[in-house]
Amino acid sequence: MPPQGGGGGKKLNSTTAIVVAAVVAVAVIVGGGVWYASGDDQGGKDDPARNSSAGATGGGGGGDAKPAPDGAGKEEKPSDANAKVLFQLPAPKVTESVAGVHGSWITDKAYVKSGLNEVVGRDLDKGTELWTVPLPGEVCAASPHVTKDNKTAVLFAGPMPSGATYSPCTEVGVIDIDAGKLLWQKSVKDGDDKIIFSEITIGGDAVGVGGTRGGAAFDVATGKVRWQPKPNAEQCRDVGYAGGEALATVRSCGSVSTPQLSIEYLNPKTGAPLSKYKMPSGVDQASIVSTKPLVAAADVGDTAGDGSGVSDFFSIDEKTGTLRARIAADAEKYAPRCRDTEGCTKVVVGNGRIYVPTEEHEGGSEGGRTNEIVSFDLATGKLTSDRADAGDRYTMHPVRMDGGNVIAYKYPPYDKGGQVVSVNGGSMEQTLLLEAPADRAVREVATSFTVDSAEFRYADGRLFMATRLMSQERAGIKRYLAIGFGAR
Repeated sequence: MPPQGGGGGKKLNSTTAIVVAAVVAVAVIVGGGVWYASGDDQGGKDDPARNSSAGATGGGGGGDAKPAPDGAGKEEKPSDANAKVLFQLPAPKVTESVAGVHGSWITDKAYVKSGLNEVVGRDLDKGTELWTVPLPGEVCAASPHVTKDNKTAVLFAGPMPSGATYSPCTEVGVIDIDAGKLLWQKSVKDGDDKIIFSEITIGGDAVGVGGTRGGAAFDVATGKVRWQPKPNAEQCRDVGYAGGEALATVRSCGSVSTPQLSIEYLNPKTGAPLSKYKMPSGVDQASIVSTKPLVAAADVGDTAGDGSGVSDFFSIDEKTGTLRARIAADAEKYAPRCRDTEGCTKVVVGNGRIYVPTEEHEGGSEGGRTNEIVSFDLATGKLTSDRADAGDRYTMHPVRMDGGNVIAYKYPPYDKGGQVVSVNGGSMEQTLLLEAPADRAVREVATSFTVDSAEFRYADGRLFMATRLMSQERAGIKRYLAIGFGAR
């Protein structure tokens, strides 16, 4: 039976989750969770703003409801939210055990998805190829960000060396996803060897790449190297970067076993820190949820105990590097997940708040599992009165912000299709934007894309779900690279 939730109450570690999603067509997820609760000192549990309706109407997430602090969103309620399958992309044939197909983006012209040693632009409604950018090796990582003129960055492997079975991820490139053109391709060397990277992003006008040997940055327009890893007495290195409007890094100093991490807000032209926040002891890995406002996440002292990578969020003043608030995200109650420097899912930042889903718990009159989306104030660290209920037998998680509204996906029960809703950031009322078909064959494909391991993209009435990794075929298991839905 297809899963009835979006990840389960007790979570797999991120590596396992990705491999499972790449190999298994239908993920069977067993959940266990804790009911969301809040004391009167954390937002007032009797506040009527916490009561939200899954059937609320109105364009842009709530219509005439209380406006969101960050303004109205662009996504409007369609005339008919019942969606059809636009296309399904079968998985490419993989000869290696696992191959990277990281990256997917939506423009007003195309759905762009990385494939096996390529990036392909496709017609939004038909899935037919509009253009293809061939690459010499697999796509190891991709920036989630796109510049205003629709350029994005990918990290990929070079040509396979003769007689080898593996090609390292050394190549950095920027692709114009309007024109379907690789604008430039660069790498950096340490002596005679090219440096291997594992992460990539775009922040401001810089492309940042990070790895075990440190970070490098390139000019988005020209590919000119702005900085690259250099040996230093403090044994410091940029582990990776987070982008968007700004560029920030997780910097590690000292030994690998007991590092001292800091979150640094950077000048994207030079890499010089504009501000720095020293993470507490007991943190050997950190993620950056948002660069503006600056919010980091970490599992302090491995206290989360669930492989999520999150026990606390850190709201940081990017101008001064001072801590605004430390937010405890009890792993028994809340379900965000972070991996890598810019690898957080099921968490978004907006309206001066951070939005997270609660863990799954028993539902209401119809039984099954359900959960909520709640928020914490970035200035005080306190739980607010915000609450959006998934409804009986659905579980929901935030996908992205749309102005001051939260775009969220609802995992369906076994007899329903998934939903996309816009949650008004002022009232927490929900507007249904899209509902996928309830047909069993469609559900089995859709529910094989789990939030912890897949890419969810929604814009202008279309939802695309895609995998990041592909593996060799297994008998009797049909796998897909991506699936697209369109509301009418």
